[in-house]
Amino acid sequence: MPESLEGRVALVAGATRGAGRGIAVELGAAGATVYVTGRSTRGRRSEYDRPETIEDTADLVTAAGGRGIAVPTDHLVPDQVRALVERIDTEQGRLDVLVNDIWGGELLFDWDAAVWEHDLDNGLRLLRLAVETHAITSHHALPLLLRGPGGLVVEMTDGTAEYNASRYRVSFFYDVAKAAVLRMAFALGRELGPRGATAVALTPGWMRSEIMLEHFGVTEDTWRDALRREPHFCISETPRYVGRAVAALAADPEVSRWNGESLSSGGLARVYGFTDLDGSRPDAWRYIVEVQDAGKPADATGYR
Repeated sequence: MPESLEGRVALVAGATRGAGRGIAVELGAAGATVYVTGRSTRGRRSEYDRPETIEDTADLVTAAGGRGIAVPTDHLVPDQVRALVERIDTEQGRLDVLVNDIWGGELLFDWDAAVWEHDLDNGLRLLRLAVETHAITSHHALPLLLRGPGGLVVEMTDGTAEYNASRYRVSFFYDVAKAAVLRMAFALGRELGPRGATAVALTPGWMRSEIMLEHFGVTEDTWRDALRREPHFCISETPRYVGRAVAALAADPEVSRWNGESLSSGGLARVYGFTDLDGSRPDAWRYIVEVQDAGKPADATGYR
């Protein structure tokens, strides 16, 4: 596990569920104070209409050993993001880690529709949620992060730059959204590096998020039952795995070596030595290339 992050302050933007929640909890487990944001609260759900809330995430952060602070925020509204950052500045006077994990697109894209067939309003909103939110958040949060040395920005996406460069990802709108976030990390690296901070893009593998488990009709305890329906799910990982990747980056005094790079949870596990909750080290993107995309039978032996 990484060195202590006690005294460090993080903002996980988009921490209601999935990777954002896993990242927030692992930053808390390392001792950080973690501000968690999203639109689903105990008093009001977003259009997802799901039970997970940012207050629940904050409680999990605190239970893990950190301090979780939930702040309802719509990251498409600049005034709300500005107020969020001002609150962090007032309460903490610093920001050490920014994780841009805002997404919210599962209900908006049609997996099988070409761009001319896709609902245009849904496609454009997906791009706003996946790209514009990240830009708004960085615009307001980075001056605070740059106030001290060694800040870290993590842009969460799906797929490495190498993988996505030569492969079509699901649909026009999804492909563009994920490629844009990869490029954001590259561009931020150029702007932050000379100012003493680091920006990276990070992708989990096939993640057992709340939505994915529900899709397969399984729980975290029974996830292997889903292999009867999708054998390649054998390479899947918990959201805490990518959380440990972020915690390891945040604790690394030489994190600047990754500036502007595209990283994966499995790749970083080999470098930093962390594991998933079950003690394994799934390397999904290597598996996807060498087994799944190669048309081989599902077998995670040697990949986790």
